[in-house]
Amino acid sequence: MAADSVYKVIFEHEGVFIHPSSDEDGIEQDLLVSGSLRIIDKDGEIFVEYKPLEDAVDPSNMLCAGKDSSSVVEWTQCPGDKSHQMIETQQSYETEWDMINTVSFRKRPCPNGEGFLNHSHERSRWTLTFSVCELKSITVKEEGWTFLLCKLKEATTTIPALHFHHGGSNEFLDSLRHFVLLTESPDDTTCLLVTSPNKALSQSFENLLDDNSFGLVHKFKKDPYVTTLGGFSKVTNYIYDALRGTEEQHQRPPQEVADLLGEIIPGLEINQQEEPGFEVITRIDLGMRPQVTRRHPLSAEDWTKHQHPEGRMVNVPHLKHSIFKGGLCHAVRKEAWKFLLGYFPWESTLEERKALQRNKTDEYFRMKLQWKSVSEEQERRNSRLRDYRSLIEKDVNRTDRTNRFYEGIDNPGLALLHDILMTYCMYDFDLGYVQGMSDLLSPILYVMENEVDAFWCFVSFMDQMHQNFEEQMQGMKTQLIQLSTLLRLLDLAFWNYLESQDSGYLYFCFRWLLIRFKRELSFQDVLRLWEVMWTGLPCQNFHLLVCCAILDSEKQKIVEENYGFNEILKHINELSMKLDIEEILQKAESLCLQIKTCKDLPHSVSVILGLDTLDPCGSPAPRPTQCLDTCCKGHLRETSHNSCKVAFMS
Repeated sequence: MAADSVYKVIFEHEGVFIHPSSDEDGIEQDLLVSGSLRIIDKDGEIFVEYKPLEDAVDPSNMLCAGKDSSSVVEWTQCPGDKSHQMIETQQSYETEWDMINTVSFRKRPCPNGEGFLNHSHERSRWTLTFSVCELKSITVKEEGWTFLLCKLKEATTTIPALHFHHGGSNEFLDSLRHFVLLTESPDDTTCLLVTSPNKALSQSFENLLDDNSFGLVHKFKKDPYVTTLGGFSKVTNYIYDALRGTEEQHQRPPQEVADLLGEIIPGLEINQQEEPGFEVITRIDLGMRPQVTRRHPLSAEDWTKHQHPEGRMVNVPHLKHSIFKGGLCHAVRKEAWKFLLGYFPWESTLEERKALQRNKTDEYFRMKLQWKSVSEEQERRNSRLRDYRSLIEKDVNRTDRTNRFYEGIDNPGLALLHDILMTYCMYDFDLGYVQGMSDLLSPILYVMENEVDAFWCFVSFMDQMHQNFEEQMQGMKTQLIQLSTLLRLLDLAFWNYLESQDSGYLYFCFRWLLIRFKRELSFQDVLRLWEVMWTGLPCQNFHLLVCCAILDSEKQKIVEENYGFNEILKHINELSMKLDIEEILQKAESLCLQIKTCKDLPHSVSVILGLDTLDPCGSPAPRPTQCLDTCCKGHLRETSHNSCKVAFMS
C-alpha cells in the first residue's frame, strides 16, 4: 500500500486484543496485545487493519465486560473458571434494577499467531492488514466476550483471533456487511461465509447518487427509505446497461438479472425456471371486477353503540367492517387505535383496561429510566447506544416538521418522539433503532397525544413491521416476491411489460412497503389508510393489493409512454402526495373481491391473502401464531410470517 494513497476510515474500534500463544519463543505468558481495529477505504479497495498500541496488557486483574458491552445481558462465569476473587456489587434500591453482575474471566489461549501480514512497523510483529476480498470466512466465538477468527482464501496465511473484551464485534461485522455478504455456513452456525459482491454491479449502483462519499448499497443499509426512491430517481443508463447487458449481448437472461439484483438485497430468491415444488402461474380468467363503494367515517356515536356498559366492545366483526369501509372520525381514533393495534383486548372491560394502563405505565418508565440513567462516561463505552441516539436525534429533527404537532424549535412533540424511540431500544435490544421507524411512530404519537399509550401502540405496530427492519430484510424480500405474484395474476400483460424493462422485481415499490406508504400520502390520508389496514379486512396482506391498485391506475401511462427502467422509477417516485386514498382503497377492495370469486385461484395466492383461512363470515381467521397476554403484554405479537415461493413463467 503506497504511502501517498488517500484513504477513508469506515470503522474504528480501540480495545481489540490479540492473545499471543504462550509457547512462542520470546512471548511472556499471559501477555495481551491491545490495539485498534479499523476498516478503511483505500483507493476504492476496502481493507481491514489492526495496529497494536505501544504497551501490551497484563490481564491478571482484568474483568470481563460481558459478551457484548453494547447491550444489557445476563453475564455468566466462563466454564471452568475457579477464580476465588470476591467482587462486591452495588445493589440498587430495587432488585429488578440490578442490570449487571461482574465476574472475572480466565484468558483463553488462541491459535498460533505466526504468519501475520504487512509488518509495517518494526517495533511490532502484530500489525496486520488484509483486503476484505481476501476473506473466506469469519467464525464468531463466545467465551465471556466475543472473539472473531478470520480465515483468508490463501490457506498459508493465518490471522490471529481478534478479541473484543469491551464489545464492538457486532458493529465491526455490521460495517463489513456494507461491502461483503456474510451468510451463515450450513455446516457451522458460528461460521459466516464471506462473499464479495459483483464489482461491476456494485459500481453501477454507486453511480446512482450524485454523492461520491457514500454508495447506494452503503446508504441503502443505513437509510433505506430515503435512499431507495431518492436515489433511484437519479438513476442513469449505467445501471440500466449493467442489468440488461450491451447491445451485442442483447437482454440478459432473466436468471442472470435475478442473480445480479440478489446481490443488492442478499438472499432474495425469485425463481425464473420451473422447479419441483414451485407453482407455475399462467394466465387466469378472473372475471369482471366488481364495483364497490366507500362509506363515511365511523362517528363517535356509532363507536359508543358498540360498547357494553362495562366497557367491552360488542359485535366486533361488524365494527371492524364499518372501520374498513370508511375509517374513523378523528375524535374516535385515540381510543379505537388501541383496540385495532391489539394494545387493548376487544373483550376487556373498562376497569381491566385501566389496570392494564397502570401496569404498562410502570413498565414503560422502568425501561425509560434504563437509558436515562446512563452517564456520559458509560455512554462513551457503549457504541451501540451512541449510534442509536445519534440516528434517533437526526431522524427526529426531520420527521413531519411541517405538521403543527412537530413544527418549530424545542417542540415537546419532538422530545416525546425521541424518548419513545430511545425507550424502544431498551424494549427490543436486538433491533434497536433503524432509520424509518420514526415515520411509523409519528402518526401514532400524533393521535395518542400520550407518551405511554403511543409507545405501546408503536410496539404493537412494530410487531407487524419488525421483519422490514431486520438486518437481512427478510420481510421486504418476502413482500416483494408476494407483490410480484399478485400483480402477475391480476395483470399478466402489464407484469410482462415490466419484466421486459427489467422492472419485474418491483423494487420501485420498496418504500411503499417499508413504511406503509408514509412518504406517498398526505398525513391525514396515512391515518385513514393505516386504520383501514389494521382491521385485517378483507384479507391478509391487504397492503399488497393497495400496491396493485396504485400500479393498476398508472399502468396505462407507463405502457403508452413506453417507459423504460429509468422512467418507471422516476414516475413512481413522483407519485408522492398525488394519490387519492379513497380511490385507491376502493380499487384495492375491488381487486380482493375479484380474486375471491376466482374458481381456479393458485394456491400460492390463497396463502398470500389468507383466503384458505377465512371464517364463515368471510373475515380472516386469527393466525395460530398470534397470542394475547392481557396481563403482561396487552398487545398482539406475531411470531412467524408466511412466505411463498413462486416460479414466474412467461
